[in-house]
Amino acid sequence: MEVRLDKATDKDAKFIFDIQVKAFKPLLDKYKDYETNPANETVERVITRINNPNSDFYKIFADNKLVGAICISWKEEVQFWISPMFVLSSYQGMGVAQKAIILIEEMFPQATTWELATIIEEERNCYLYEKMGYTKTGVRKKINDNATLIYYKKVC
Repeated sequence: MEVRLDKATDKDAKFIFDIQVKAFKPLLDKYKDYETNPANETVERVITRINNPNSDFYKIFADNKLVGAICISWKEEVQFWISPMFVLSSYQGMGVAQKAIILIEEMFPQATTWELATIIEEERNCYLYEKMGYTKTGVRKKINDNATLIYYKKVC
């Protein structure tokens, strides 16, 4: 499966938003993390991410079909943060997210670190990030009684 990333523009905001809601809604239903879950965000939040001068938002295509997105932001142009990243459920487990991470890391060779957070209860997410060379930082943030964020870092 060919995976590619295309930089998002304002025109893409509604498509990205729709996929974001579809991708995160099952987690919202499961964890009731209404304050932090991207399924509860607005299309305006997507537009803000697209236009942020310290971040880039990319559409994820699998075999020329828009299946997700990945947003990266940076501090001092060498410390990068991934959030959010999402792929439609019908394309999960096919290596799409893995290839998107590889592509995004290749696009920013100046990075000294990559960081992200995920829900620790989502074992598949944790497995993916650990497989990609990310290690737990030891930082955890309890969102509610149902979910806890765990932070990961990859040193380049």
